[in-house]
Amino acid sequence: MIRALILIACAGLAGCAEVQSASDRVTDATDRTGRRAATSAVTQVIAINFPQVPKPLIEAFTGCVIENAQAVEVRELAGASLVGVDETTVAVVRSVLARPETQNCLRTRAPMTI
Repeated sequence: MIRALILIACAGLAGCAEVQSASDRVTDATDRTGRRAATSAVTQVIAINFPQVPKPLIEAFTGCVIENAQAVEVRELAGASLVGVDETTVAVVRSVLARPETQNCLRTRAPMTI
């Protein structure tokens, strides 16, 4: 009887692990989609509001911002790619650019600008 309960418990836990794994895959896919959508808004912000960034490095700057943005910021940036860039979008990009992690990314991808 105890063995049967242990087997049932193990099977139940295995099922939970599968549900969690599927949930993680959905979350990862959503994150990737949001980051792709945010790319156009970030590129626009950098090109227009940061004229000191050379054109050949805009892609590198955009990538570093996208990689270091938090989920709530990605949501804001992705929304801006649909409805247009505003001062909030510029502030989000500026905030992400100021982070040490983003600065490190820029040192790697765009060393001549930092």
